[in-house]
Amino acid sequence: MVSAEADAHARAVLAKATRENFPVAPGFLPREWRYDLMAVYGYARLVDDIGDGDLAPGGLDAKYLGLGPGWGSEPGGDRLAMLDAFENDLLRLFEGDGRAPGHPLLTALAPTVRRRRLGPEPFLALIEANRQDQKVRRYADHAELLGYCELSANPVGHLVLAITGTATPQRIRYSDDVCTALQIVEHLQDVAEDLGRDRIYLPADSMARFHVTESDLAAPRANASVRALLAHEAGRARELLSAGDPLVASVRGRLKLLLAGFTGGGRAALRAISRAGYDVLPGPPRATTRGLLREVAATLRREG
Repeated sequence: MVSAEADAHARAVLAKATRENFPVAPGFLPREWRYDLMAVYGYARLVDDIGDGDLAPGGLDAKYLGLGPGWGSEPGGDRLAMLDAFENDLLRLFEGDGRAPGHPLLTALAPTVRRRRLGPEPFLALIEANRQDQKVRRYADHAELLGYCELSANPVGHLVLAITGTATPQRIRYSDDVCTALQIVEHLQDVAEDLGRDRIYLPADSMARFHVTESDLAAPRANASVRALLAHEAGRARELLSAGDPLVASVRGRLKLLLAGFTGGGRAALRAISRAGYDVLPGPPRATTRGLLREVAATLRREG
């Protein structure tokens, strides 16, 4: 039985789904799909919050993970240790020894793991991505960034395909392109926020090519060089979205609408960045609902 406190805490994490560039579990999907997608989202969101130090105040997450009082309540807490504790709690879902996880979001994930016969690999990859965030602050080139996205983004697509029973090797390849593109788009929106965490997800060789320094990224507004760099990286994201377009064409029905929402959300966010003149430094440009629907419709026409 989950306590009212734990239930409210889990709901607060799940509520962050409204901030994403794409619909996470829209109402037109079957109820079980919605539950499973939100359970996976809650897991992924919490892992990122641990890695970013964005946990709710009061140390509830540490309490659920058995870390004792004080953990997670201060900005300087040991994120690697908390990631380790969360991984240990996750593995209880797969070890078959009857031990239940302590965190309510993992309790909510348990029915999904059983129903869809999910393995631990994609969940562990997301934890590893956040471990990497504690150790790697800069990326030399696009290839290094793609390697990070293999851990931080692509496993989510694998889980969506597993939940919907549509995973094939070809669809997984298309999904990887889409998920990597969505991760890059998020990085472009959040340049200022990431820099505040001493992280830069813009490839260093691209920064050198466009004569962009870290000081330029710390400015209140983007200069011409930063805008040119962002336009270049946005073009890479568009190419990846286009490479993943056949994923939408490969499925039918409500799943087609869901996947079109993912790719359309990425394109709508890119359009918002373009409308801002690639000046993302004052704050992340966000797509409107109308813009999202326009891009979803265009995706469906193109891949119908």
